[in-house]
Amino acid sequence: MTTTAQPEPSSPTVEPPNQASIGTRIAHPLLRATLGLGLATLALIGGGSRFEHVLRVTRLIELPAAALVPPSGTKRRTVRLGNFRAEWLWHDTLPDPGQTQDSALLYFHGGGFISGGLNTHRRLVARIGRASGMPAFNVDYRHLPDAHFTETLDDAVESYAYLLEQGFRPERIIVSGDSAGGGLAFRLALATRERGLPMPGAISTIAPWADFDSTTRDAHPNRYRDSYIPTRILELIARHGVCLDGELDLAWSPVNHDFTGLPPVLIQVGSTECLLPDAEMLAERCARANVPVQLQIWDRAPHVHHVAADLLADARAAIHDLGQFHRRILA
Repeated sequence: MTTTAQPEPSSPTVEPPNQASIGTRIAHPLLRATLGLGLATLALIGGGSRFEHVLRVTRLIELPAAALVPPSGTKRRTVRLGNFRAEWLWHDTLPDPGQTQDSALLYFHGGGFISGGLNTHRRLVARIGRASGMPAFNVDYRHLPDAHFTETLDDAVESYAYLLEQGFRPERIIVSGDSAGGGLAFRLALATRERGLPMPGAISTIAPWADFDSTTRDAHPNRYRDSYIPTRILELIARHGVCLDGELDLAWSPVNHDFTGLPPVLIQVGSTECLLPDAEMLAERCARANVPVQLQIWDRAPHVHHVAADLLADARAAIHDLGQFHRRILA
């Protein structure tokens, strides 16, 4: 009997693309003393009905975030899909994605599945789309406390299927997201395989939350080094929002899957983030499945520092790298 030799697993390409700029070094302690203190206080509230009330309050951030207008030259159009909204964002130098289906950046916002939406991420997503030379489809998926993660994933799949129905070729669709949305981007790619849909052309994520079990994060030194996100808040969300009847299905976390057949991947994360272990596990899963992967570890960058691109040179550089990765995929 003849056997076919299996290819040896590759190693992820790990890049330290920078040394933290002065602005990033200043931002780290400032965030810890302000936003970090607030989230730490939130984490002390615990579970039960009080936690659900807090989840509903966090959704209010979407209202003042409307002031975060997209960069000059950005065009926008809202789309209604099933139980959720989305919007097209494209620079006026690009053709209208409703008329020319050349390529699309499918983006899922962060917010720990408890906050965030079109307003909070419009400016960031428009920036990434412009750097990539492609229109972006910004998705306002359902999340806690009104929808479980399984329904969130259904919305992600529906948004991808919508692009396919509009005529976008799968290899010209790049799935992207930050934090919770980054983990969702990976889970969507896996779901396309499970549901018989064609695989997208690439995955790019910023500090993805990809493991609902906090065991690995709790053992990592970044648990005490993150500039503002306490691992406790992630544990609370998973325990009181994601678990059903006290049970956490391992299949909900992307890190627990075989990545065979996934497209090329770029992961960006800060060196002191509590989600660094998630990024490292994802890169390891990619390498084990011989999926081309780049893991960029940005020196002392706060969680999703890209949102501060108006102030931080490191944030602008990270968005540039995302854009270059997307352009290489499309080329």
